[in-house]
Amino acid sequence: AGCEKEPSSYMWIYILLGNMLRGIGETPIAPLGISYLDDFAKEEDVPVYVACLHTIAMFGPIFGFLLGSLCAKLYVDIGFVDLGSIAITPQDSRWVGAWWLGFLIAGITNFLAAIPFLFLPKSLKKPEEANNDKTSFALLENKGTTRKMLPPAKPKPRKYFYTSLKKVLSNRMYFTFLCCSLLQFSSFIGFLTYKPKYMEQQYGQSTSKSNFLIGLTSLPPISIGIFLGGLIMKKCKLSIIGATKFAFTMSFLAYVIAQLHFFVGCENHVVAGMTVSYE
Repeated sequence: AGCEKEPSSYMWIYILLGNMLRGIGETPIAPLGISYLDDFAKEEDVPVYVACLHTIAMFGPIFGFLLGSLCAKLYVDIGFVDLGSIAITPQDSRWVGAWWLGFLIAGITNFLAAIPFLFLPKSLKKPEEANNDKTSFALLENKGTTRKMLPPAKPKPRKYFYTSLKKVLSNRMYFTFLCCSLLQFSSFIGFLTYKPKYMEQQYGQSTSKSNFLIGLTSLPPISIGIFLGGLIMKKCKLSIIGATKFAFTMSFLAYVIAQLHFFVGCENHVVAGMTVSYE
């Protein structure tokens, strides 16, 4: 009965709200950033720029795992207790690392990284429009004159959400790409979620070393692959169909090579009541 206590801390509410705000801030970066590049860059340079964007985005998880490895070595109450009085080590199952320290460092870094966005102009001139300013201005003037002569157009009917959603999902190319992305992210998230625990349980590694190994071995090759993919698309000048075939071939090869994971591992631990009897 002495172990049964009501939770007295409501700090989880701040963590929940912080993650919600972080998600709101991160959401526009991928779709709006890619659209920004697609609108104001040359067509042949867009694949490389998008590849650079995704490659840089992969550095975040890499540094995150390395930072997590460092924070896991520090005791959770660092700065509030005498570390000399702690008898357990990071290899002990009772050890809890300073998980909260990563949120502070990442928050300050995100704030500093957001400052350069304040200096971006509201709009840029497209490369093909830069040399045709006078022509474009004349066309706009003629368009304005014609619009004054015509009667006012009837207001268009308001489109509802389900109509737009139906139109988007009826696009076969987009729907296929969406299903492919869902499968890839589902497998990738499961990989990153359970691989640290697998390394800890099966190979006897500490949480700190597991995070360090994942950040060092898993994510850098992905970053290199993303950049090389954009470079190949630019050099070969692949069309939409060519890029689709290229993506399918690479994804299929990655799937085949990933089957080698089934041949790596150790025997399960002996657990009383599960793998052997209590006797």
